[in-house]
Amino acid sequence: MRYRLTFVAGLALGYVLGTRAGRERYEQLKKSAQRIAANPAVRNTAETAAQQGRVYAGKALHTVSDKVGDRVPASVAQRVRSLRDRSVNGTVEDDWGTSNT
Repeated sequence: MRYRLTFVAGLALGYVLGTRAGRERYEQLKKSAQRIAANPAVRNTAETAAQQGRVYAGKALHTVSDKVGDRVPASVAQRVRSLRDRSVNGTVEDDWGTSNT
């Protein structure tokens, strides 16, 4: 019984000390990530990558829809046509990140 009580006490102490150290390290990592995300160079690079991704996705949409053509179900073909109709200058305009509220 004495060993069991000692083991439980040690387990509780280790848990408390570990969670405090873990929380401090988590806060340090969180602050570092926020500093990196606030860096203008990082933000600019992320925006550029997102824009290039949209351009390539639009090109892929047109390429796939041209090659697949009538071999897809009508509901999918209609959705692809609606996406194609929404495209502007070869890029698909999307409403992601906008709020309608």
